Amino acid sequence: MSAPPSTVTLPRKGGGNFLASSPTSPSPLAGEGRGGGSPQLSRIAPYLQAAPLVAVLAAFLLVPIATILLVSFWDYDQYQLVPGFVLSNYLDALSAVTFHTYLNSLKFALLTWLFTLAIGFTVAHFLAFHVATTKWQMVLFLVCTIPFWTSNIIRMISWIPFLGRNGILNTTLQALHLIESPLEFLLFSDFAVILAFVHLYTLFMVVPIFNSMMRIDRRLIEAAVDCGASGFQVLREVIVPLAKPGIAIGSIFVVTLVMGDFVTVRLMSGGQSASVGLIIANQMSLLQYPAAAANAVILLVVVLIAVAAMIRVVDIRKEL
Repeated sequence: MSAPPSTVTLPRKGGGNFLASSPTSPSPLAGEGRGGGSPQLSRIAPYLQAAPLVAVLAAFLLVPIATILLVSFWDYDQYQLVPGFVLSNYLDALSAVTFHTYLNSLKFALLTWLFTLAIGFTVAHFLAFHVATTKWQMVLFLVCTIPFWTSNIIRMISWIPFLGRNGILNTTLQALHLIESPLEFLLFSDFAVILAFVHLYTLFMVVPIFNSMMRIDRRLIEAAVDCGASGFQVLREVIVPLAKPGIAIGSIFVVTLVMGDFVTVRLMSGGQSASVGLIIANQMSLLQYPAAAANAVILLVVVLIAVAAMIRVVDIRKEL
């Protein structure tokens, strides 16, 4: 039989005594409090904490994607959808015409990514390293966001009177005798589509790159300069490697937005160019939902492959 816990008599401040358990006696609350509790509860606690987020993602992300995947195997006619399992929607989506459209969308995404990266990196570098005070950095950054206070469609339409055959640019060039006839490629062409994409999505490249550059320790740049590095060497060996997470995040934004865009292609090409998003929009307008769902699934796979490739190249967790 174990001995009862020993006690000691300690003087109480202000008079009197009280009994206290000795350090060797077990606490009656052992195993409770912080770090204690049921081992089973400790194991399932992280899952309970993540359960609300999982439920939200399942309801608003997984269920819609599963629905699109299911409908992509259905059949249809002029009047109704026919539940079943057919592969004709995917066979049609993998035809030569559709394949060319996917290549056209990838061309738009690649060219837009190149131009937005060049402009976004230059603007972010200027704001981060050439503007002296934080106040002016924020002021100039807000100036960059002013065009985004209006609708995308309004900003696209604003290019039409500027780039048109009798628009401001052609009229000015002819008045200066730089050209004899209006330039036809400026509007309703791939040039106009890419120009609109760059105008719409450059800010999505500026913000993450600027955020990455602001986190760079300026002492690293000073150390590189003290070691004799030139400005280009500092840019190549210090700034670009440390800004890679921001470049990756901006690239993901730009590529995913361009691949799914259809309004810009429709308006700025005048119907002369096509994209996957435009095909899906046209199929939905014709009530060809299974065919649109099949193209949406293929587009999702293509975009996920592109995003996975970017994540493997750059660890964007450093930015999060």
